[in-house]
Amino acid sequence: MAPKKKTKKAAEKNPEKCQNDVEEKRRHSILDIAILQDHIALQCEALRRVQSERADLRRRARDMEQKLQHERQDHRDIYWDLSRQYKTMQTELTNKVKKLEQEVSQLKEDLALSQEELSKEKSERKQVEQEKDAIIADLRQKLDNIESDYEKVLHETLDSLSSQLSVTRQGWEDESATLHQKYKEPLSEFGLNALDL
Repeated sequence: MAPKKKTKKAAEKNPEKCQNDVEEKRRHSILDIAILQDHIALQCEALRRVQSERADLRRRARDMEQKLQHERQDHRDIYWDLSRQYKTMQTELTNKVKKLEQEVSQLKEDLALSQEELSKEKSERKQVEQEKDAIIADLRQKLDNIESDYEKVLHETLDSLSSQLSVTRQGWEDESATLHQKYKEPLSEFGLNALDL
């Protein structure tokens, strides 16, 4: 069950969603690992019980064989019957042990795969976080540059306006002086002072 790989472009568009997906996968993987570990523990316990039963059965069979060796010949049929039952049970138990061993081996493989997937998801999550941090750092740098450029443009604009105002004021003062000189005499003829106007 391989996780879908997310492209760098998708991660840049929605890093928070990508991080949530990775976190959800990580929680599922941890839960799967815990379940598999419990299952392995149960199978190992069952295997130990079966092996113990088999060892006990062997001991019992040896005891019975020793006793039967001292019995009369007419007990031979019983002996053969018990021997047959023992072999049947031994075969069944052996098959059961093999099956349990195969299940334990499969569970170990599943556990290894789950751990590998978890490691891969952790690596992907770390990469997403690094990409997100890089995007944030880049945006902050761009914002700082924009603020610096805006401040520079504002200062240049204010300086330009101040310069234009100074030139305009000088022009008004020159024009005012010219008008004053031009209309000074006509106004004085009427008894008016140009400076009072």
